[in-house]
Amino acid sequence: MIDATETEKAAMGAALRPLGDYVAQFGLQRPLADYTRDEILTLVEVVIDAYQDHLVEAAEREATRDAERLQRLEQRSRSPLTGGVPL
Repeated sequence: MIDATETEKAAMGAALRPLGDYVAQFGLQRPLADYTRDEILTLVEVVIDAYQDHLVEAAEREATRDAERLQRLEQRSRSPLTGGVPL
């Protein structure tokens, strides 16, 4: 990945534990070349799922923060100090 964002880098890191858990099922000494095609596809799926799950969670957190900021701005615009005039 070229020029990964901080969120993408965090998502890659979030995929490490599920990847390790999956690989540990076969024994950490087992060479990747000994994995079957289905095992490799499952490994890829585990990593992609964990990566995407992290990105979705990050987007949801960001959307929640944005909504909270907007709500605070709207509350301020209705404040008696501003006379109800939006800033």
